[in-house]
Amino acid sequence: MEKVLTTSIRKGVGGRVTINHLAEELGLAKGTVSKALNSYADISESTRRRVKKIAAEMDYRPLAYAQAIRTGRVRSIGLVFQTESERPFLADFLAGVSQTASTENWTLTVATSASEEEVLLTTKRLIDERKADGFILPRTKVIDPRIDLLRSANIPFVLWGRTKDTKGCAWFDILGEDAMYKAVERLMSFGHRRIGFINSDISYNFAHLRQIGFLKGMKELGIVPDEELILGGIKTTDDGYQATKKLLEMLCPPTAIIYATDVAALGAYKAAAEFGLKVGSDLSIISYDGLPESAYANPPLTTFKVNTKRAGARLAALLIERVRGKSAEALRETDLAFLNPGESDSPLKLSSSELSNKIKASKFNLT
Repeated sequence: MEKVLTTSIRKGVGGRVTINHLAEELGLAKGTVSKALNSYADISESTRRRVKKIAAEMDYRPLAYAQAIRTGRVRSIGLVFQTESERPFLADFLAGVSQTASTENWTLTVATSASEEEVLLTTKRLIDERKADGFILPRTKVIDPRIDLLRSANIPFVLWGRTKDTKGCAWFDILGEDAMYKAVERLMSFGHRRIGFINSDISYNFAHLRQIGFLKGMKELGIVPDEELILGGIKTTDDGYQATKKLLEMLCPPTAIIYATDVAALGAYKAAAEFGLKVGSDLSIISYDGLPESAYANPPLTTFKVNTKRAGARLAALLIERVRGKSAEALRETDLAFLNPGESDSPLKLSSSELSNKIKASKFNLT
């Protein structure tokens, strides 16, 4: 009974608990309570925990518009996607971002645009309309105009990825270059020496780094990379199909191919079938992304998988810290992709010349 009476006394007009009631209950200045609720670094961790505990017990809910007027913040994370380009990871990624944002009583403002130019215009509009306190930038480029825009506007941002000019950049990224190195290592352990690499658009930093990882793996493990076996700019499954055909039609085709993305790798199955080859037996392939579709390929694709939900959660947490004033240089994290073995790679069964002969025989039979 005493708790019920105390709670009723704590509440103000209309039954709403205000920050003044909270400060009075805690015996702290209103400014200290506000800073503790917003996790300012100059408030001790014990005070922050105590304030948040009592706030939860009193069911204190700050008015968003009042907070925005007082702090200049709307407590919202901004995300602008280019339509379709992020489809493979979007659902889990947004779940991670939104869950972390919700824990901190922040919201998520999401917009989509049809082109890179529209992404910039949409981001600028959200800045002008004060719809977000900071932005998460997915699929970063080696030279990224979104970064220049946010730097010039003095708006906090966090990259999902890395970039060439790291000044003022916070990020969370997966070490895709490490995965490509391990893919080379795995295929070499299976006896493959003629290994192809089918990459995405090299203007994206992830593609740039994955190619670096592939080349490093080849060189450090004793193989001089054949430039003819490296193709780039492959963005779709059909692109992957065409690129795989091109490699397999060479005089000395690769016995194994590493793909920078699952989307491209899924095109390899059609190309292999056209030449009478079985993926995972005649031709070994390894990829990266861990898309759900890869598990249903026949045979299932061996791929490096990324925990996109965790990535979203970490990016949201880093951005909130950045908005609260922590330096970008102190907010840089990386993680590893983990191998999800399928049946698309195996020990060498056919040499390059034997593979070529099988392909030629298949073409002859088709004609």
